Amino acid sequence: MTPPSHEAQLSARMIQNFTSESNMEPHWGYAYRVVPCKNDAGSCAYLDAVYGAHDRGMLYTGILWATILGILLVWGVARRLFGASSSGGNAAKYEAPEHANLLTGEVATRPRKVGRLTRMWLAVGATGRRYLLSSKGVWKGVFGQVTRLQVLILVVLVGYLTIWSFVGIVYAKWITPIKGQPEHVKNTRTSLGPWADRVGVLAYALTPLSVLLASRESILSLITGVPYTSFMFLHRWTGHIILVQSILHTIGWVIVEARLYRPQPSVWNAFIVQSYARWGVVALVLLVLLWVGTLQWTIRRTGYEFFRKAHYILAMVYIGAVIGHWKQLQCFLVPGLVLWFVDRGARLVRTALLHYGYIPSEGRVGFAAAQAEMKLWKDEKHGDVIRLDFEHPQRAWKVGQHFFLCFTEGSIWQSHPFTPLSWPVEDGKGTVKHSYILRAKGGETKKLAKIVQDKLAGAALSEKAAIPTTPVILQGPYGESIAEGVTPDVNVLCIAGGTGITYVLPLLIDLLRDRNMNPGRKVELVWAIKRSEDVEWVEPEMEELRRLGAAHGLTIRVFVTDDNTTKAVPQTTSCCGGESSQEDDDDIKRAPRMSAQRDSSTARGRPDVMAVVKNFVEGVAQGSTRVFGSGPPGMIGELRSVVAECNSGSKVWRGEDRFDVRLVCDDRLEW
Repeated sequence: MTPPSHEAQLSARMIQNFTSESNMEPHWGYAYRVVPCKNDAGSCAYLDAVYGAHDRGMLYTGILWATILGILLVWGVARRLFGASSSGGNAAKYEAPEHANLLTGEVATRPRKVGRLTRMWLAVGATGRRYLLSSKGVWKGVFGQVTRLQVLILVVLVGYLTIWSFVGIVYAKWITPIKGQPEHVKNTRTSLGPWADRVGVLAYALTPLSVLLASRESILSLITGVPYTSFMFLHRWTGHIILVQSILHTIGWVIVEARLYRPQPSVWNAFIVQSYARWGVVALVLLVLLWVGTLQWTIRRTGYEFFRKAHYILAMVYIGAVIGHWKQLQCFLVPGLVLWFVDRGARLVRTALLHYGYIPSEGRVGFAAAQAEMKLWKDEKHGDVIRLDFEHPQRAWKVGQHFFLCFTEGSIWQSHPFTPLSWPVEDGKGTVKHSYILRAKGGETKKLAKIVQDKLAGAALSEKAAIPTTPVILQGPYGESIAEGVTPDVNVLCIAGGTGITYVLPLLIDLLRDRNMNPGRKVELVWAIKRSEDVEWVEPEMEELRRLGAAHGLTIRVFVTDDNTTKAVPQTTSCCGGESSQEDDDDIKRAPRMSAQRDSSTARGRPDVMAVVKNFVEGVAQGSTRVFGSGPPGMIGELRSVVAECNSGSKVWRGEDRFDVRLVCDDRLEW
């Protein structure tokens, strides 16, 4: 059996003499081996260690992927079998309250009938959230605004990889003679080579996982129900791990080829000119460029869109380079390429399905962008705000899902994620209304604000009152429903900052339209805005909330955090029925309609998130609590900490289910 030319190129390094009479022993992912070994005893022992370590390494990569797939299988099956109960469906087993007085907010309840197994499951969940949901103790300068659970998963992954990096390797040193060299010139062969190969194999094995974690059309989300954005933290750190493994692999073999093998520099010179070695250098350079491109320093200076496009291109070229470096391990790399192209293809299919159809105005079938009406609120200090409204023929999405919008008048190469403000429901004609609120801080949104201003100025000059429009291309929807598991007994607290109101408003409208809503349920909205006139962004939806909330005890609290023109407004909250929030905050008073004023509880005028959540939970009469949050990363971090603190497994076990508090937040803000 004649080995491929690539293996023949490694013959000198592998101290094997390939001839036509040699017996070739195949090793998956590595060079063929000549058997029986006819070298000196030390060299044969070294070859035994090299091939044995590699074979065990390939076995360990199989175990690694078997572990990952096994976790996904168990997760997926458990989600299908127990998804309802794990997401709060246990509330269906509870008995409804005997009566509720909507005027006083007093609810007469009787003990809930919950099985011991269900209560234990809820108590375990509450305990886990208490210790793992918070970001306290997490080094934010390194990890960012993440939870202890995310860091714990990363630590487990690193520990798992560390174990597989060192086990199954013979640690020894062999001093072997060199044919044709003086007796005092000898090779030093150690376990450094086999170990460097091991970490290199693990870097290859992690490549498809990194692609999976970054996919927008996420297979992981389909299996687990976790939004694809929640995997971005692990995607970034998997990339860091691959970089470290690749550097260690390179350093290991540089030491071996440039220092331990003799004579020098002839051995190094013969090694570095080989094709696989040159491709290895190219792959490492590309990987370092990929890593540098992901740094916040780089993204701030080059722009997010440049980062995205450069990241895609460099990643694909990098995978090609590592195939050139060691094609025997392309079994890990080809799936990564396939997953990437499937992800990109699925995005194009989604867009085509949304926009390709009959165009009544032109009387033909083809691709047509949606025409969105635009409204503009000027704000030189914080950034202009734009509202988009349009109707589009499609199926209704789920509450909490988002779309990627491409504004073709700015650039057809960029799209950005936005959560629809409108409640997703089809009208009688098969169309759904889309409404979006976005703040123009830079990039495409800044271009869009300029487009609106120009069109408004043009309309003023022509003395036309036409509403400006812009073509929009949609891609989506993405994400999971945030209303799933919010049963009639679950109490709901929504906290939003600025344009984050788009995340929670559709949820509140959806909940309040439910005729089976428990009259004893507590529902509250807390919204922090920069200026008092910012409420105009969503005035139609707020009117709908007030109308629906009057029959369900909805409390709306609006805080203005930076409005120098707001003076002596007597109320900071409105209660559409239900109990007053006077007991929650001395500065909050009952009002007949929604109004806004600077909140005096903090220096910056922000609502005290800790106090809001704790007072809400303490005021719950029965049922568990869901907190929905959308806003700046700092606010989300505060929410995680206070929600974690409010959970108590021991109290839930004793039947005080209001201490079963769960947080659902807009993770896209942490990208």
